[in-house]
Amino acid sequence: MSEHIEIARAKVNLNLKILGKREDGFHAMETRMAPISLADHLTFTASEEYSLECDQPGVPLDESNLVTMAVRIFQRETGKACAYRVKLEKSVPHGAGLGGGSGDAAATLRALNKLEGTDLSLDVLAEWAGEIGSDVPFFVYDSVCDCSGRGEIVKPVEWPYVLEALLLKPSFGVSTPAAYQRWLRSEEILRVDYGVQSMPWGDFFNDLERPVFQKHRFLAEMKMWLLQQDEVAAAMMSGSGSTMIAVLDDPKKAGDLKQRALDQLDPTLWTAAVKIG
Repeated sequence: MSEHIEIARAKVNLNLKILGKREDGFHAMETRMAPISLADHLTFTASEEYSLECDQPGVPLDESNLVTMAVRIFQRETGKACAYRVKLEKSVPHGAGLGGGSGDAAATLRALNKLEGTDLSLDVLAEWAGEIGSDVPFFVYDSVCDCSGRGEIVKPVEWPYVLEALLLKPSFGVSTPAAYQRWLRSEEILRVDYGVQSMPWGDFFNDLERPVFQKHRFLAEMKMWLLQQDEVAAAMMSGSGSTMIAVLDDPKKAGDLKQRALDQLDPTLWTAAVKIG
């Protein structure tokens, strides 16, 4: 083997319902998550020992990195050396509600399963993934899934759609734990639409919009602006934010919408035209 490349697709939440706080401190929830075409890439090259490098400055390369956590779990559970130099190329922004780090961890488990010839089922890998984070098991399957519990109970679903969307993210991120902590006491902002958007491919809603919008009013303004644009079939925050999803009725209109958003909302917005599903 010279090298092996594993693709770590990001995700969006197509819906997210919070059921309440659990005894363990996590929130019980139900969500449908879908992988998107935006992805990080991990290159594994045989080496004398495991090491990690990243093309993006500021990404921790120590034991706190989720890729390294995935390697350590794989080593512990299989007894394999996992001696690879891993190069992580980041395209998924941090603090965006797109699961970039979690996707990288799951991709690492999939890659090691192939490289080490362990032939483990995705269900086993997902069980290990739950130790890393609540949404890492979803990424193991790399398909549309319904997730429950604290997110670690994952069920792949048939979803015969491909949606075209524009993702828009301001320069700030949102803390996922803080968003959940504020959920119970948060209030709706007047004239902001939090309702279910019923689409041919399912219901589109996010219970975390209420606490996140209350703290970050600009995200509420972004959503309402997007819903007023002719190209947009549905608009919502993904996960805990700060990325907004604008589902388009015509993929060729993504460029026009992007330019208008930069002109009218914020010239520093990060944007990406993606396929969902």
